Amino acid sequence: MTTDNTKMPIILIGNSFKYEIEATMKLFFSTAHYTFGSSRDDITGDEYVIAEVSGDERTITAEVKLGSEEPVIRSATTDEPSENEHELCRLIFHILCEKTGIRPPWGLMTGIRPVKKVIELMEHGLSREEVFKRLSDRYEVTEKKLRLAYDTAMNQLPIVERIDSSAVSLYVSIPFCPTRCSYCSFVSHSMDSAMKLMPEYVSALCRELEILGNIVKDTDTKVDTIYFGGGTPTSLSAQDLKTIMEAVEKNFDIASIREYSVEAGRPDTITEEKLRVIKELGADRISVNPQTLNDEVLKVIGRRHSGEDFIRAFELARKIGFGNINTDLIAGLPTESAESFRNTLDRIIELDPESITVHTLTIKRSATLFAGGNENCSNPAAKMVDYSIPVLMSHGYLPYYMYRQKNTVDNLENVGYAKKGFESYYNIFIMDETQTILGAGCAASTKLLYENNRIERIHNYKFPYEYIRSFDKLMEKKKEVAECLKKIKFLRLR
Repeated sequence: MTTDNTKMPIILIGNSFKYEIEATMKLFFSTAHYTFGSSRDDITGDEYVIAEVSGDERTITAEVKLGSEEPVIRSATTDEPSENEHELCRLIFHILCEKTGIRPPWGLMTGIRPVKKVIELMEHGLSREEVFKRLSDRYEVTEKKLRLAYDTAMNQLPIVERIDSSAVSLYVSIPFCPTRCSYCSFVSHSMDSAMKLMPEYVSALCRELEILGNIVKDTDTKVDTIYFGGGTPTSLSAQDLKTIMEAVEKNFDIASIREYSVEAGRPDTITEEKLRVIKELGADRISVNPQTLNDEVLKVIGRRHSGEDFIRAFELARKIGFGNINTDLIAGLPTESAESFRNTLDRIIELDPESITVHTLTIKRSATLFAGGNENCSNPAAKMVDYSIPVLMSHGYLPYYMYRQKNTVDNLENVGYAKKGFESYYNIFIMDETQTILGAGCAASTKLLYENNRIERIHNYKFPYEYIRSFDKLMEKKKEVAECLKKIKFLRLR
């Protein structure tokens, strides 16, 4: 597209396939904006896409015009109207591959859970070759990505098979950070602006934990995993962190849980006192996330720590006794070279953490980087990811969970790698969606899993002041949590 501010019209005639067609366009123009219309009269400018389904729903036509070039028109016939959406996207996909020279490695697959599709096919008895053929034929995924998805599925399956669907996991949200990174779109709040809200927020969060704890006890529900995320939980003072973790300990049976994780996150928030609080109150897994060890890149993305600060924080966590540490890296950060990323990854492997997660930079609308548009998409992220896969596997780190996001540079993926036995249950549960997850705190989301894998979501307010001000109204929604857990218990006893 000509400029990052271009609003390309997408014209839908005889259909309402807005979501998937826009998702297909974003495989090629990730930071573009779109408008939608229902006739040619809605076309503005010299670029557009028309997706048309005939009146009898048997003929589909895609027309794509980019800049001053002549429009490209392709048609096809379908026997099943249910396939019209997918086949329209395929026509648009092929036109854009030819016109842009881009071949997305995940092909037409726009969903965030590619491994789930692999596991579903495996559970239907398909062999490795049959899985590859099915996904290659339908979505045109490259063999390189099929291998990664299949390897991830193979490492994940033994854990998925042990999921207790009658249990729940608990997510505790701490939506505060020292500063906001330029790539981040999460509704987190800097500590400077949040300090005045902190006492009320901690109090409200502890009240919500008590309410959820009572529901769990009343329904005799087992808690499987606990995850403190954010934001950066260690942005809190040691005392506030202790208060919240004591509320968890008081209201939930943590003696029987399989995993208790706390995102220690940014090295500039980590102190010995906080780490001791985390360890003494039951957490057995932490995540210390440098994103990169290149100090110049850290400055560009708005972080206030150095690579050496991360190493000191990591070694401090080891000294205190943490035997399960994850580190997060991001491939494709602004100004980072492929060589710089390789150096970071090699140094992280030398530190020997139990797991390493490799994210790919995602240009989200509300992130500062989004304003730079395609400028931030032109980086060697693919080279970084391609380097990480064999190097991590050769050092005993196996891929065990994966997810994809919209607007990811080079249409790549985020992958968690772990040594055998150190896979994060919670990360798998959140991706597999086969267990209820109770969310506590600002911006937390509760996922209620009903019979036949039906999922209902309850979203807490995004902003701390809303969460505090409307707390009682929000807690009314917890009645649905109680009803869901009662139904799960009934099914368990039946």
